[in-house]
Amino acid sequence: MANRTVKDANSIHGTNPQYLVEKIIRTRIYESKYWKEECFGLTAELVVDKAMALKFVGGVYGGNIKPTPFLCLTLKMLQIQPEKDIIVEFIKNEDFKYVRLLGAMYMRLTGTSVDCYKYLEPLYNDYRKIKSQNRNGEFELQHVDEFIDELLHAERMCDIILPRLQKRQVLEEAELLDTRISALEEDLDEVETSDEEDEEEEKPERVQTPEPHRRSYRDNDRPRRSPSPRYRRSRSPRRPSPRRERHRSKSPRRHRSRSRERRHRSKSPGHHRSHRHRSHSKSPESLKCSFRCTWCS
Repeated sequence: MANRTVKDANSIHGTNPQYLVEKIIRTRIYESKYWKEECFGLTAELVVDKAMALKFVGGVYGGNIKPTPFLCLTLKMLQIQPEKDIIVEFIKNEDFKYVRLLGAMYMRLTGTSVDCYKYLEPLYNDYRKIKSQNRNGEFELQHVDEFIDELLHAERMCDIILPRLQKRQVLEEAELLDTRISALEEDLDEVETSDEEDEEEEKPERVQTPEPHRRSYRDNDRPRRSPSPRYRRSRSPRRPSPRRERHRSKSPRRHRSRSRERRHRSKSPGHHRSHRHRSHSKSPESLKCSFRCTWCS
């Protein structure tokens, strides 16, 4: 009698609420000491006191598959099936984090997709630390927002297979849910606005700074190398090559005659004109005279 579901309980997902927990785990819970001593005769009002005494979350642990108190209370809530308003108050409770997690677990098992997104997504802003017990009986550190994220996306939680949820995108297209606004987006908007204001304040300061000052600042930052002795040029006067000396010694007269010809050409105004041009440039009187003289003789 103590393990039966309440007569007035409604079927959840087309079955008995207690059947959401697997039969092997369910029988282990019925045989556990915590279920027999602490969960016997509990009502919806008395479950709150037991939830406030929780110290960690978890499923089953150990080689004998022992259930945790968190799992025992979850099955007890499925058995007595409290009203939705009581579960909502569990989720909104900020003083006791394990009470909040117990209500979130029950809502995920029994609620619709819209209710799960509506009541569980606000818990993403809860970053408090919690203790969770793994299969080996060891305790691990976790956070409330991580637990909620696993409830909404994982297939199994606390050794219970979770019912499937519709995708949020589908519910938004059907106008059953509003678009989710993360708390991080507001912080990012504030950071962007502050950065833009800082850039606007820095712009006139950059314009006022002169250009040469900035160049000198860059030049001063560069590391200067000390000149290495390998690449130093010798300051001794250049010596003429032996080839030039030989050339000068062999043909001194030739070199002098060439220099005289260059001077003579530079002095004469019409040295660049051709012989044909000179013949055409003569006057007709001189031509006649030359013609007569040749024939007269």
